Amino acid sequence: MTDVAASEFRHPRRYVRLDTILRLRWLAVLGQLAAIFIVAQGLEFDVPIVPCITIVSLSALLNLALQIAFNTMRRLEPAYSATLLALNIVELAGLLYFTGGLENPFSFLFLVPVLISATVLPVRLTMALGMLAVACASILVFFHLPLPWDTDEPLVLPPIYLLGVWLSIVLAIGVTSLYAFQVTEEARKLSDALAATELVLTREQHLTQLDGLAAAAAHELGTPLSTIFLISRELEKSVQEGPLAGDLKTLREQTQRCRDILGKITQLSATGAPFDRMKLSTLIEETVAPHRDFGIAIKVRIAVAGTAEPVGSRNPAILYGVGNILENAVDFARTTVEVNAWWNNDTVEIVISDDGPGIPPDLIKRIGEPYLSRRRNVADTQSEHQGLGLGVFIARTLLERTGAKVSFSNRVFPDHGAVVQIAWPRQRFEAHETAEEPAS
Repeated sequence: MTDVAASEFRHPRRYVRLDTILRLRWLAVLGQLAAIFIVAQGLEFDVPIVPCITIVSLSALLNLALQIAFNTMRRLEPAYSATLLALNIVELAGLLYFTGGLENPFSFLFLVPVLISATVLPVRLTMALGMLAVACASILVFFHLPLPWDTDEPLVLPPIYLLGVWLSIVLAIGVTSLYAFQVTEEARKLSDALAATELVLTREQHLTQLDGLAAAAAHELGTPLSTIFLISRELEKSVQEGPLAGDLKTLREQTQRCRDILGKITQLSATGAPFDRMKLSTLIEETVAPHRDFGIAIKVRIAVAGTAEPVGSRNPAILYGVGNILENAVDFARTTVEVNAWWNNDTVEIVISDDGPGIPPDLIKRIGEPYLSRRRNVADTQSEHQGLGLGVFIARTLLERTGAKVSFSNRVFPDHGAVVQIAWPRQRFEAHETAEEPAS
C-alpha cells in the first residue's frame, strides 16, 4: 500500500505574520488610549496622564517603525514573535504601575499575550511569556501608584483581596494557556492528518487511473498486433528460404511476445469490462494478494447469499482503506489472518481479524485518531514510513467517506486478536461515484 513519509507531515515550525502581531498591538494602543481618556475625562479621576501617554506613544512608535522597516506580510521567527508579545506584557505592566497595580481591573489583560502565544508559538516560548507575566503581576502586588479614584473616598483594598487577584491571574494564565494549546494542537494534528489522507487518496487515484489506462491500451493494441502477427505468419509460409524468411520468423516471434506482454497487463486489471467496476470477491482478492507471501496464513471466507454478488466501483479509497487494515492485521498476527465477507439486499460487510495480541485497552476507544501508534518492535517505529500513527486514521477516514461504518474490537476470551468490521449500505457500495464525496 502507499505510505506517507514521516518527513512530509512532521509539524513545521510555527511562524506568525508580522501584520498579525502589529494588528494586535495597534488594537492594544487604541484600547489603552480609550481607557485613559474615559477615566480621565469621563470619570474625572486623577490619572498620571503624562507617563501613561508616554508608554502608549512609545508602543505606537515601535509599531510604525516595524511597519516602515519590514514587510508586514513576512512571517516572523517564533523568537521574534515572542519578543513582541513580551513587549506587550511589559507595556501593560508599566501602565498598571501608574494606575493602581493589581487593583486595576485591567490587570487580567496579562492573559492576552500568553493566550496568543499558546495558540501559535512553541511550548517553551509560551512558558517563558507566562513566567514573565507572573513576574510582572507579582511585582505589581508590592510596587505601584494608587488606583485613580475619588479623592474624597479613596479605594483601599485589603491585602488578602490583592493576593486573591494575583492568584487568579496566575491560575488563569496557566489554565487558559494550557487549554488553548491543547485545542490548537489537536486542530493542527487533525489538519495535518487530513492533508496526509488527501495525499494518499490522490496517489491511489493516480495508480488506479494508470491501471485502467494500461488495460485499455492493452485492449486497443491487441487488434493491430494480431493483424501484424497474421500477416507475418502468412508471409513466412510463402517465403521458404533465404534471409527474408529468418527476418519474418523473428518478426512473428516478437509480435507474439508483445501479445503475451499485453495479455499480462490486461490480467492486472479487474476482470470484465468496463475496468472501473469490480465484484466484492475481486476487491478482497486484490487487497489480499500483496500480503500472501509474508509467513502469515490469510484465510478468505465469502458467504454466498441468495442475492447477486455486489459489484462496486474500483474505488481507490476502498482499496487503500481495506488494504491498510489488512496490512496492520498481517503485521500484528502470529500465524493467521481471517477475512470474512457477506452481503444481503441491504448490507455489504467485510470483517478482518487476526490472532495477534489485540488492541490494548487504553487504545481501543481512541483507535483511529491521528498520530496514535503502538508498534510491536523498534524496527517498525524507526522506519521511514512507519510510526506516524496515521495509517488507521487514513484508512478509517477514506472508508467512512465511501459510506462505510468502521468498528474496532477484540476477540472474546479465550481467543485473542483484533477484529475490524467494515460495513456499507449496499446501495452506497454499488454506487459509481463514492470517492469524490466530501468528508463529513
